[in-house]
Order: sequence, then structure tokens, then C-alpha cells
Amino acid sequence: MRSTVVEPVRAFLQAEASSGALLFAAALIALGWANGPGSDSYARLWETELTLWIDPLNLTESLRHWVNEALMTLFFFVVGLEIKRELVTGELSDRRAAALPVMAAFGGALLPVAIFLIVAGRTDGRAGWGIPMATDIAFAIGVLAVLRRRVPPGARVILLSIAIVDDIIAIAVIAVFYADAIEAAWLGVAGVGLAVIAAMRHIGVGRIYPYLLIGIGVWYATYSSGVHATIAGVALALLAPAHRYRGRDVLGVLENRLHPVSAYVVVPLFALANAGVDLRGTALADAATSRLTWAIGSGLLLGKMLGITLVTLLVVRLGVAVLPTGVTTRHVWGLSALAGIGFTVSLFIAELAYQNPELTDLAKIGVLAASLLSGTIGAAVLITGGGHRLRRRARRSANATSPG
Repeated sequence: MRSTVVEPVRAFLQAEASSGALLFAAALIALGWANGPGSDSYARLWETELTLWIDPLNLTESLRHWVNEALMTLFFFVVGLEIKRELVTGELSDRRAAALPVMAAFGGALLPVAIFLIVAGRTDGRAGWGIPMATDIAFAIGVLAVLRRRVPPGARVILLSIAIVDDIIAIAVIAVFYADAIEAAWLGVAGVGLAVIAAMRHIGVGRIYPYLLIGIGVWYATYSSGVHATIAGVALALLAPAHRYRGRDVLGVLENRLHPVSAYVVVPLFALANAGVDLRGTALADAATSRLTWAIGSGLLLGKMLGITLVTLLVVRLGVAVLPTGVTTRHVWGLSALAGIGFTVSLFIAELAYQNPELTDLAKIGVLAASLLSGTIGAAVLITGGGHRLRRRARRSANATSPG
């Protein structure tokens, strides 16, 4: 990776690793709260209605809805910024370097869908076919951070690149397949707003407030159009200048200021609002016999592992791409298993896919179980993946460069 992007990528990985720990803690708190003595208060809190009234706008939604529709827009905005950086100056800007993560990500998206549809059959759960496509960057990078001495740097770059391509695919799926009835007029207004922002950038407008005001308008128009409002965040991020603009690294400034908010506030809040599945009574027994739960679990665990690994080994064997230095076939298997941690975006799609709360809960149990198993298997494979050889190689390198 070029030196100009090493520091932003390193900062991104560090924030995602820390966010993974917070995400895990928030999920545990949500599960404990939803299944403990105060479970009624958990449901009441997130179903509490809040009204945003800014004349002429008057929006009333539940607190969970505000987290999923509004706060998650910031999450997707940050994802969009990282996508823009990778496409313009990062690994994905080099066609040959991008071949491996792009093809591997498509393999890790299509095979999970195929497995899901086969297992789900002709049930009502089929609507959630997009759930096992996603990879949770924060959780996956968090596991790698714990295992950093056993995993070569190139492995982290591969996983990050695959996860980013996964995000692009998931965003497209959400926009196209999980939209409500489209209101063309509102979608047109959102398009006009984006065009105005592009024009402002072209003529050199440097102040942030005009962009912020029009960006809020784009969000509202997207929300009203039937396309999920979070897509507005991605669209706005892709308009951010990747190179210096009026002497400033706008993309870098936005990432530095917003990524910590997304990683340490928005994503844990999302987990707290959505991971609280009631596991009491017959919930676990119902999930164990549910085709939907098994479809999601097998899609995330088997689909990701086999899809990413087989495509990676194929493109390497054909000479289309090469593995980074130090990355072995065992590392590929371990990284592919970690990619099955679908958590954030998988839970997000589950909320969009089903109107029936019972199906939503079964889907969430599948996501939680598969993510836990994927993380455990991935870590186990990587732990036995030759960490001692990496340490020996590092010691030999240090001895070779030391004086005397």
C-alpha cells in the first residue's frame, strides 16, 4: 500500500479494533437487559416515540427507528468515505491489487445467498436473503487486533479490502431490494440536492454549513422517497473530494472527526438498540428448528468461508492476483471465517427484511450465533496459522539488521 495512505488506514484499523470491543460489550448488555428483570424497560425505551419538529418538517418515529434511520446514516457516511479513499488512493485503486479482494468479496457474497435460499426454501424467511452477505469490519478487525502477532500485516489489508467491497455490495442490495414503494418526486429532489453539492464543490465553496444544510435536505428527501435514508450518507460521502481541496485534506478531516463518533457512539448504540433478542421461553428451541435461523447461520459461516477461500485460491492459481507477503492458505481460511461475522449490517438488513417481529428475532438469533461461531473458528485457525514462524522471521530480521 502506498505510503500516502498508510497512516489513514492504520488509524482506521485501530479505531475499528477498539469499536469491536465496544460493540461486543453493547451486544452483551442488550442481551442481558432484554432477558433480565428489567426486560420490559428495554422494550419500552426503544419503542418510545420521539418527534423532530423543524418547520415545515414534522417526523415522529420510535427511538430505535431514529437510531436505525438517522444515526446509522452517519455510520454509512463514514463507510462511504473509506470506500472513496480505497477507490481513489487505496488498495482498490490499483486494478491488479483490487482483483483479489473484489473477486473474493463477490464469492463471499453470492455463495451465502445461494446457501441461504436453498436452506430457507419457500418460506416467508426468503425475504432476508441479503442478511448473510455482510461482514462486520469492527468485529472482524477487533479479532485480528487480538491476534496481531500471529497474523501478517497483509492479512489485515486483505480482510479490510474484502469488508469494504462487501459494504459496497450490501449498500447496493439495500438501495435496490430493500426499498419501500419509490416516490419518484422525492428521489428527484434528493438527486437535485446531490447535484447542487457537486456544483458547490466545483465553484469552490469552502464553508461546511451550506453542505451540511443541503445534506440534511438530501437525507430527508431520500427518507421520503422510500429508499432507505442511510443510502443518502453513502451518496454524500462519495461526493467528498479525495484529493486536497482549497488546500485542505477534506476527506482526511471528515474521517478523523467522524469515524470516532461512528465507531464509539453510533455502532455501539445500534447494537444496544437491536441486539436485545428475547431468548427466554421457547425462543432458542424455536430458533434451533427454524429454517430461517439455519439459513442465516449456514450462509454466514459456510458461505463466507467457502466463497472467499475458493475464489481466492482460484484467482491466485490462475495468476490473476497474488497473496500479500507472508499470507498463506491457512490465513485465507481464517480470514474467510472472520468474514462470517456479519453483526452490524446483517442485523440492519434483518430489520429491513421482515415486518413480523418473530421472523426478525429468529433472524437476529441466526446472526448472533453465526457471528460468534465464525469469530471463534477464524481465531482458532489463525492461532494455529504459524504465528511462531512470523515471530522467528521477525527475530531473524532484527538480528540481521543489528550492529555487530
